[in-house]
Amino acid sequence: MGAIPEPRDQWYVIHVRSGMEGRVRDSMLRRIEQEEMGDYVYQVLVPVERVSEVKKGKKTESNRKFFPGYVIANLYLLDEHNRLVDKSWYFVRETDGVLNFAGGKDHPIAMRPREVEAILAQVREREDSVIPKIAFNVGDSVRVADGPFESQTGIVEEIDPTRGVLRVAVNIFGRSTPVDLEYWQVEKA
Repeated sequence: MGAIPEPRDQWYVIHVRSGMEGRVRDSMLRRIEQEEMGDYVYQVLVPVERVSEVKKGKKTESNRKFFPGYVIANLYLLDEHNRLVDKSWYFVRETDGVLNFAGGKDHPIAMRPREVEAILAQVREREDSVIPKIAFNVGDSVRVADGPFESQTGIVEEIDPTRGVLRVAVNIFGRSTPVDLEYWQVEKA
């Protein structure tokens, strides 16, 4: 067992009821103020990314959680002797929607610094960008919904998630021709 991280360097994964991640976070943030827990609970996060997709011909954006069913919290939970700090333990456990701490039911284990940094870097990287929702797999049959090949069907050959582009083999004049299309230009056949 390594050294116990300093109070402000302790991060934990909290397992919550599915679909209640935002409600748990909001409840904790509200209670930090009400119960003057600012010296024990520093941050509560539900890492999300903006995702775009086309539904019924309209492009929409929504938030998608990185870790459905989990909340990430920076809180002072273990003292220098590896004992639970009751005040923060009960604060988390008594929050409606919280099931348990991940990694140890009776004695939570703090995340490693590199795990925390990786998650925080991912959150920072994705907070200003919108990524396309991938609804396709290589080999899927798709129908082109927009552009010069509209209403043609084809087979997905490649997927480039960073650009949001699919390479689709479309039948043109009796020959299979690869065409690059953006996600929003095709739908499942």
